[in-house]
Amino acid sequence: MPSEKKISSASDCISFMQAGCELKKVRPNSRIYNRFFTLDTDLQALRWEPSKKDLEKAKLDISAIKEIRLGKNTETFRNNGLADQICEDCAFSILHGENYESLDLVANSADVANIWVSGLRYLVSRSKQPLDFMEGNQNTPRFMWLKTVFEAADVDGNGIMLEDTSVELIKQLNPTLKESKIRLKFKEIQKSKEKLTTRVTEEEFCEAFCELCTRPEVYFLLVQISKNKEYLDANDLMLFLEAEQGVTHITEDMCLDIIRRYELSEEGRQKGFLAIDGFTQYLLSPECDIFDPEQKKVAQDMTQPLSHYYINASHNTYLIEDQFRGPADINGYVRALKMGCRSIELDVSDGSDNEPILCNRNNVTTHLSFRSVIEVINKFAFIASEYPLILCLGNHCSLPQQKIMAQLMKKVFGDKLYTEAPLPSETYLPSPGKLKRMIIVKGKKLPSDPDVLEGEVTDEDEEAEMSRRLSVDYNGEQKQILLCRELSDLVSICKSVQYRDFELSMKSQNYWEMCSFSETEASRIANEYPEDFVNYNKRFLSRIYPSAMRIDSSNLNPQDFWNCGCQIVAMNFQTPGPMMDLHTGWFLQNGGCGYVLRPSIMRDEVSYFSANTKGIVPGVSPLALHIKIISGQNFPKPKGACAKGDVIDPYVCIEIHGIPADCSEQRTKTVQQNSDNPIFDETFEFQVNLPELAMIRFVVLDDDYIGDEFIGQYTIPFECLQPGYRHVPLRSFVGDIMEHVTLFVHIAITNRSGGGKAQKRSLSVRMGKKVREYTMLRNIGLKTIDDIFKIAVHPLREAIDMRENMQNAIVSIKELCGLPPIASLKQCLLTLSSRLITSDNTPSVSLVMKDNFPYLEPLGAIPDVQKKMLAAYDLMIQESRFLIEMADTVQEKIVQCQKAGMEFHEELHNLGAKEGLKGRKLNKATESFAWNITVLKGQGDLLKNAKNEAIENMKQIQLACLSCGLSKAPSSGAEAKSKRSLEAIEEKESGEENGKL
Repeated sequence: MPSEKKISSASDCISFMQAGCELKKVRPNSRIYNRFFTLDTDLQALRWEPSKKDLEKAKLDISAIKEIRLGKNTETFRNNGLADQICEDCAFSILHGENYESLDLVANSADVANIWVSGLRYLVSRSKQPLDFMEGNQNTPRFMWLKTVFEAADVDGNGIMLEDTSVELIKQLNPTLKESKIRLKFKEIQKSKEKLTTRVTEEEFCEAFCELCTRPEVYFLLVQISKNKEYLDANDLMLFLEAEQGVTHITEDMCLDIIRRYELSEEGRQKGFLAIDGFTQYLLSPECDIFDPEQKKVAQDMTQPLSHYYINASHNTYLIEDQFRGPADINGYVRALKMGCRSIELDVSDGSDNEPILCNRNNVTTHLSFRSVIEVINKFAFIASEYPLILCLGNHCSLPQQKIMAQLMKKVFGDKLYTEAPLPSETYLPSPGKLKRMIIVKGKKLPSDPDVLEGEVTDEDEEAEMSRRLSVDYNGEQKQILLCRELSDLVSICKSVQYRDFELSMKSQNYWEMCSFSETEASRIANEYPEDFVNYNKRFLSRIYPSAMRIDSSNLNPQDFWNCGCQIVAMNFQTPGPMMDLHTGWFLQNGGCGYVLRPSIMRDEVSYFSANTKGIVPGVSPLALHIKIISGQNFPKPKGACAKGDVIDPYVCIEIHGIPADCSEQRTKTVQQNSDNPIFDETFEFQVNLPELAMIRFVVLDDDYIGDEFIGQYTIPFECLQPGYRHVPLRSFVGDIMEHVTLFVHIAITNRSGGGKAQKRSLSVRMGKKVREYTMLRNIGLKTIDDIFKIAVHPLREAIDMRENMQNAIVSIKELCGLPPIASLKQCLLTLSSRLITSDNTPSVSLVMKDNFPYLEPLGAIPDVQKKMLAAYDLMIQESRFLIEMADTVQEKIVQCQKAGMEFHEELHNLGAKEGLKGRKLNKATESFAWNITVLKGQGDLLKNAKNEAIENMKQIQLACLSCGLSKAPSSGAEAKSKRSLEAIEEKESGEENGKL
C-alpha cells in the first residue's frame, strides 16, 4: 500500500493548507465551533466556513497577521472553561491587527497544528515575495547536495541508475532505513508516473530520499528556529543552543564548528548553514544526548564520610542465574565490577585439598576456588572506578581454611587491603576520596585482645538465619561459629554487628560497625520508623539484602530503601527488569564511579526528613518537570513476540520514581502500525518535591502484543537531565543500548510557580486569590527555644514572598509574550523585541541602565498593547531588583536564628527533661527542632540561589536587549558601557559576599 506522504518542505505545508481541513475555533465565551479552513490559491488570505458573516468577512488577510503561536498561549485559551480538555500540542493562535486580536484554533492532531503554524509563519515571513516557494524544491541547498551525490554515483553520466545502486546509495546516507522500505518507495514513485522501467532518475532519487529521510517533527523545528528558512545559519544555531538547549558561553565560532562537523553538503560547510539532514544528524549526536555530560565524570564532593553515599552493591555476585539452582560463575564478578559495583559478596566454604571455595549451596556441583575469585577481583577492582571496593565476606569455613583465606587476600591484594584500625576520636567513617583504590573487608571481628587467637561469633549466613527464624522450632538463639584472629584482623571499618533497635544503636554502636537488614525487616523499619532510619544512616552504613523467599533471584525496589538513606542495597545483577533498570540508571551519575552523594537533608547532623513524606519537603523548593514525547525512531519488535509480524503499535510510559510524593506514571496515546518514526507529540507535567532523589524511566511498549510487550527503556536520574530537544537512547530488556533506537523528547524544568497548567482566570476571580503557601515552623514546647524560632517567622515570610513575587512577575511577562512557562527569558526578550520594533525596523523603546539594572523606556507615544507589555517588564525588573538588594539582609536574619537555635542542640534533651518532657513528647520536641533547623537552612539556601538566579537573569536580559537592537545608541562605546554595567552588578554582589566572609 502507498505510504502517507510526509511533510518535507514549505510547499508541502502550503499544498495541505490550500486543500483545507477542519479546525475547532475557540471563542472567549468558552464556546467551540467546528469550521473548515482553507488558504486561498493566491496565498493572500485564510478563509473558513460555515460562517454567519458574508464570505468576504469570514477571512483573514495574511498581511494582517502579526504572530503565530503554538500551544494554549493566549487569554482566550487561558480563560476558557474547557481549556483542560484541549490538547496543548494541538492548539495554536493567529494574532492579527494593530491590537493583536487572536484567532484561536485547535487541530485534530499535533501534526496538523504544526503544518498550519509552519505554513503560516513561512507565508508571513515571505509576504513580500509570496511565490518564492513556487520555484519548487529544485534550487534548495538540500536538492543541490542530493544532485551532487547522484551525479557522483552516476558513473556513466546518463542521468539514470539501477534501482539496486540507488537503494545502496540511500542506505549509505541513512543506515537506519530498511532495504524493503526503500524499494517500496521507488515502486510507489514509478507507479504514480506509470513507468515500466525500474531505472531511477535523478528527480526520483531526490524525491525518494526526501520522502524517506525527512522527519516531519525535525523539519517543523528547523523552520521554527530558522525564522522560516529551510536551513540554519550560525546565528540561528547560537540562539537555539542558548534559548532552548540551555548551553552557556556559546560563540559564533563554536556554531560554525558544529555546522562544519554535521552539515552533509560541501556548499553548506563553506557558507556556514545547516540543512535538514545535517540538523537531524546533530540532534542524534552525543552532543544532544539527554544525559548531562558533566555527570559522565566524577562531579560530586568525594570528601564526605562513607556513610553519606549510596553505594553500588551486588547480591550473590558469584551467580549468573537464579539463587536456587544457579551455578557459581566467575563472570558474575567480572560483570559486576565492570558495571561499577563497589560492594560484592563472597560466600566462602571449605573445599577439598585445603582450598576454600565459593559455591551456591543449593547447587554444589559447580564451584569456584577462592584464589581464582580474588585474583579476578584484584584484576578488575578498579577498572570502572578508583573508589573503594567493599568485600562482604560470608564465612562458612573451618579455622584452617579461614587462615588460608586471610593469607591469600594479603598476598593477592597486598597494599590495597585496608586494615588500619579505626580511631576512637573520630565520629564518622573516612571518605571515598581518602580510600581510593582500597579494598575493604566487611565481616565479623574478634575482641581486640591480641592473646585471643580464635573465638565464637554469630553466623554470617543471612539466608540460613532467615530460614531458622521462619521455622516453627526456632528458639531465638543465634548460631555461633569459630573465627580465627588472622581473618578477623582484615576487618577494620566494616565490622558486622547485629541490629537491635535505633535507641540502642545511637547510644552504643561505633561508627565503624554496620548492620545488615533483610528486605522484610528493612521494609518494616522503614514503614514504622522512617525518620529514625534516616538519622541512623547519617553515621552508620546499612546493607539491605533481598528476601530469602526470592528463589527466582528477582529484585527488590531499591528506591524504597534509598529513600531511608540506606547506602548498600544489594541487587541480583543477573536478573534484568524494572528494579535493575532503576539501579543501573541511578549509578550512571557521578561518572559511574559507584558512589552517589545523598541529598544534604539526609546528611546534615540536625535535619528532618521522613522517607514516607507525602508532600513538600521542608526547605526544598518543588520543581515542575515538563516532558514532551515528540517521536520514536526505529523501534524493534518485542523480543518475545515470536508469533507476531513486524508491525507494532507503540506507546510510551513515563514513570517518576522517588519519595512517595513524587511517584507518578503517565502514558502517551498509541500510534497505530508505525515502528520507524511514530509521532506522539504529547506533553506531560510532573511535580518533583525532592529532585535529588528522583529518577525518570521512559518505557516503550507494544499495545498490540503477543507474548511480550516490552520494546525498550531508559532510566535517568533527575539531576542528570539536560533541557531542550534531546534524543533518549533506549536500552533492551537486559540493559544493552540498542543501536539507532531512540525517543525524541523536549525537556524543561521550572520552579513550581514558573510551571504548571495555566490558571482558569475566570474561575479564580470568582473563587478569590489563591492563598500563598508558607512553610511553617513547629512549636517545640520549650519556651526559650520557641522564642528564638518565633523571631524567624517574619524573615521566612519575606524570603518566600520575594522569591514568589519575582517568579510570578516572570510568568506574567511570558504569558503576555504568548510563551509557555517553560520558555527561557532569552526567548521572552526576542518575542518582546519583535513587538517593540516598528515596521521601518526602528525600536519604539530604548534600553536604559538605571543603577545597573536594565530598564526599557519608550521613545515616544506607544500603543496600549505595548504599554501593557512594558508595565509587565518593569514589574519583573522591580521584583528582581528588590530581591537582589534585600536578599542578603533577610538571609542574615534567617541564618542568625538558625545559629541561635543550634546552640541548644546539645542541651535539648536536658532542657526537655527539666520541663517534664519525656518519652514520645521528648521525641516529638527533638523532631520539631530538627524540622525547624531544616526549614531555616533550606529557605536561606533557596533565597541565596534566587538572588544568584536574579543576577544572572539581569545579565541575560541586558545582553538580549543589546542583541535585539533595543538600544538607543548601538555603538561600541554604548556596548562597552553596558558590559561595564553588567560587571558592576556582579562586582557589587561579590564585594558584599567577601565583606561578609
